[in-house]
Amino acid sequence: MKIGAITIGQAPRTDVTADILRIFDDSLELVQAGGLDGLTKEEIAEFAPGKDDYVLVSRLTDGSSVTFAERHILPRLQDAINHMEDEGCSLIMMFCTGSFPETLSAKNIPMIYPCELLNRLVPLMTKKSSIICMTPSPLQTEQCEEKWKNYVDHVTAIAASPYGDWDALEKAAEEIKDLDADLIVLDCIGYTQEMKKMFAEKTGKKVVLPRTLLARVVSELTDI
Repeated sequence: MKIGAITIGQAPRTDVTADILRIFDDSLELVQAGGLDGLTKEEIAEFAPGKDDYVLVSRLTDGSSVTFAERHILPRLQDAINHMEDEGCSLIMMFCTGSFPETLSAKNIPMIYPCELLNRLVPLMTKKSSIICMTPSPLQTEQCEEKWKNYVDHVTAIAASPYGDWDALEKAAEEIKDLDADLIVLDCIGYTQEMKKMFAEKTGKKVVLPRTLLARVVSELTDI
């Protein structure tokens, strides 16, 4: 079976597939594409977010991270979706936990967005209706808190990039371990299994990792 994976950054996302390919059947063929494919860093710099933009952070193929406004890549993402349908993919999964407009869609196959899974499952997983949301950039903390207030009573957003310094992630874990919340949401596809383990061990809290949640749901769907 052939399925698509679209990143908002540049493909292939070898950092993500390192954690999730083991979840799928060996017969699966993964087709990847990215919203920033083929662009130089100078060209990407022109996509810098303004005051009212929805902010995204993703990874480039050289391992570095970039911050940009969603609106700049929507047409490029739609082109990637169309291409994957033409290539015969059975479904497409989005390698991003951000929210996207309904106009971004496939014509004839399912699109699986991690944000849709998280929106429904996270409220069920927090007994206190209180979560800590890890997000890559300080530019995203406000939009993160505004989003999660629709689903839980209390949210604290903390910025620590999965593409940056490991020490910063450990510092964030120390910062949040005593907060009155019972669930940590690693709200970016870039957070890894290793990072999930570290946050769980240092804080004693439950941790949700979107990349493996997405992969397990898609794996189940490919069996239907």
